[in-house]
Amino acid sequence: MLACSSVHCFHEDKMKFTIVFAGLLGVFLAPALADYNINVNDDNNNAGSGQQSVSVNNEHNVANVDNNNGWNSWNSIWDYGNGFAATRLFQKKICIVHKMNKEVLPSIQSLDALVKEKKLQGKGPGGPPPKGLMYSVNPNKVDDLSKLGVNIANMCRGIPTYMAEEMQGASLLFYSEKCFTTNILWIVNISFCGEKVEY
Repeated sequence: MLACSSVHCFHEDKMKFTIVFAGLLGVFLAPALADYNINVNDDNNNAGSGQQSVSVNNEHNVANVDNNNGWNSWNSIWDYGNGFAATRLFQKKICIVHKMNKEVLPSIQSLDALVKEKKLQGKGPGGPPPKGLMYSVNPNKVDDLSKLGVNIANMCRGIPTYMAEEMQGASLLFYSEKCFTTNILWIVNISFCGEKVEY
């Protein structure tokens, strides 16, 4: 049997501890950082039906919603840290950014809980009606994406980006422009209206 010097054995034990610690860290940390995906067939989306997935990153305070439906696909990011949300419309090749209405959109904790518990799976038109938001898209491009936060800047970099203002009250009754509507997991319908989103 080979004897080991105290220094050599110490390094071996330290290496074994590091490997075990890294393995345990991965086991316990992976669920906290994992993406929770939900598949939704959404026949009520004005942009067509598709598959949606949601990922919630509690560490960065961000939720991401992907609607995969070919050319009618879109991606939305809700940055709870800075209070902005952005939706990238692939067919129009634009990004639309707006302030988050925290009275209508679920908190990141609520969204995370719904996703983890898969309470959104299979829910649909039979449940309570989703809340609705309508935004008017400003036709002027955003010059400086950095003021919108790193997550939104990364998603919208290289494509025309526009700000949108929430419409409320009487302005909704007299609005005549066409809109692009995103039905997000039967929680909220968000409509973007204006010349930049017309089909």
